[in-house]
Amino acid sequence: MSPPPSRDPAHDTFPKLLLRNAAVRGARVAMREKEFGIWQSWTWAEMAREIRCIAQGLAELGVARGDKVALVGDNRPQLYWSMCAAQCLGAVPVPVYQDAVADEMAYVIDHAGAKLAVAEDQEQVDKLLQIRKKAPGLARIVFEDARGMRNYDDAALTSFARVREIGAAREAKDAAWLDAEMAAGRGADASVMLYTSGTTGQPKGVLLSYDNVIRTAENAIAFDGLNETDEVLAYLPMAWVGDHIFSYAEAYVAGFCVSCPESGATVMTDLKEIGPSFFFAPPRIFENILTQVSIRIEDAGAFKRWLYRYFMALAKRVGIALMDKKPVAAADRLLYALGEFLVYGPIKNVLGLTRMRLGYTAGEAIGPDIFDFYRSLGLNLKQLYGATESSVFICMQPDGQIKSDTVGVAAPEVEIKIAESGEVLVKSPGIFQAYYKNPEATAAAKTDDGYYKTGDAGFFDKDGHLKIIDRAKDVGRLQDGTLFAPKYVENKLKFFSYVKEAVAFGHGRDAVAAFVNIDLEAVGNWAERQGLAYASYQELAAKPEVYDLIAACVEKVNRDLAEDPNVAGSQVRRFLILHKELDADDGELTRTRKVRRNFIADRYGPLVDALYSGAERGHISTVVTFEDGRTGRIEADLAIREAPRFAPARRVELARAG
Repeated sequence: MSPPPSRDPAHDTFPKLLLRNAAVRGARVAMREKEFGIWQSWTWAEMAREIRCIAQGLAELGVARGDKVALVGDNRPQLYWSMCAAQCLGAVPVPVYQDAVADEMAYVIDHAGAKLAVAEDQEQVDKLLQIRKKAPGLARIVFEDARGMRNYDDAALTSFARVREIGAAREAKDAAWLDAEMAAGRGADASVMLYTSGTTGQPKGVLLSYDNVIRTAENAIAFDGLNETDEVLAYLPMAWVGDHIFSYAEAYVAGFCVSCPESGATVMTDLKEIGPSFFFAPPRIFENILTQVSIRIEDAGAFKRWLYRYFMALAKRVGIALMDKKPVAAADRLLYALGEFLVYGPIKNVLGLTRMRLGYTAGEAIGPDIFDFYRSLGLNLKQLYGATESSVFICMQPDGQIKSDTVGVAAPEVEIKIAESGEVLVKSPGIFQAYYKNPEATAAAKTDDGYYKTGDAGFFDKDGHLKIIDRAKDVGRLQDGTLFAPKYVENKLKFFSYVKEAVAFGHGRDAVAAFVNIDLEAVGNWAERQGLAYASYQELAAKPEVYDLIAACVEKVNRDLAEDPNVAGSQVRRFLILHKELDADDGELTRTRKVRRNFIADRYGPLVDALYSGAERGHISTVVTFEDGRTGRIEADLAIREAPRFAPARRVELARAG
């Protein structure tokens, strides 16, 4: 089923929207980048001229309608411009995760059939040169940052500056040719190809049309009241659908400004300087920010700690009610205003969120305490539920109807129903065209009547808000028939700032067991306050005091699980703290930091066996990949702890609505 066309056929592609923005708001700043500590800006008119020159240059290099153009690097204006430039020619951009190792990159570029790649710098160029035998179709590599490449003489390499130069010359001679190419694009054409994270196998190329992306962006902008005065910080991977929607599609549709940080290491500093009005981050980012706040408060003087705790207790009691415009006593309103001056305002200023009027988090569940912390400060943080295959938006939270344990109601023009199996099925204008070169997977992902099978299990609560409990295929049963949703358990563990990752096991077994990764920064700070010395992650993770700390978290999780009769049997019986952080380079996480549970179960099989054998310790020898690509082996004997479990509340049937 084809999506409905964009509401405005004259602006149904991003190149057409670019021309509209250059004409309507040409003097407004469209994009910023921080380089060498200085912010540089481009207006919509200036950006349109840059993109036209790049498009003409790419055409001179042979890029034509239907070709695939890979984009590899951090968030840089030149990469975003190259995306639109490729679209001007009718080519399809294929963003690639910049931290992907060479083999992962080779698969995507070869599968996509990319003939040209635009790379940020030497690091990415080296990987692209390395994979050419595995991706023989890659004939040309354009690089933006020439540092370190003075002696590179490969004929396939062309500098971005040179592409722009030859493009500018061609534009001066024949601008009408490019005008015709841009006008030839249609909303039904393929706009972008984004690869899935590959949690259970090889990534799939998701083809999204302009109609898919622009229609959903239009709906989301109307839902949240975004406009040309808004600003966002583009720091999440360009290959991820969230960045494509928030930092590209919505910016072109609404006409607002996108800012690129200097580097991944400076994001928090750059966030403070920009002060975006619209901010998106996965839960781990919000968790990391709160961890930083907590660490700084613990290091503050006694009076500041008292002041913070007093006013945060007040915010927890009345802040969310004020946000939702509910009745609050006059005295509490006055105290909250004082707290805004003394505590809340300074915190938001330090975090760079003073101007944030809308924030979103998605990808994983966010801890209720973390979610409520931000909302109690007066920050309009919401959760959404989406997928690459739906151009992000499936569920959104309307103002005044925010719940920490649901993902909201159906987004505009989205239909949701729950299959008999409990799987969430979705129909919307954003549903993807196809998985590239994979008609079997495309057919399997869609029902005969046009619904996309999300693969997630969920149900509607009494207010019509959707709750997601896990991937449908991952929901299992313990030996006694108890429902076991591993992600549900893992997320509850990850709600604690001391826990960075967790992996739960239990399907077909007599009880639940778990691996835990500690958060080095949070636990390290705690250890310093306790006077515990350590020299490495492995040494810190093995300390009995750290096990006691994590045991208290597991106990709290078990108490919470016991309160829900549907999952009370999923309480964690035994756990261990892994000796290393789970790493995407080792295949343990996807590039979007999703746990590859089956891979981990195989890789750490001896530890899983030890958890269920009753042993007090487990031995493991693990091959690890270092940042420079070298591999090594580390061995460890890990302690295993028992966790207290609690009597469940009275069992009731899980409610489900369609």
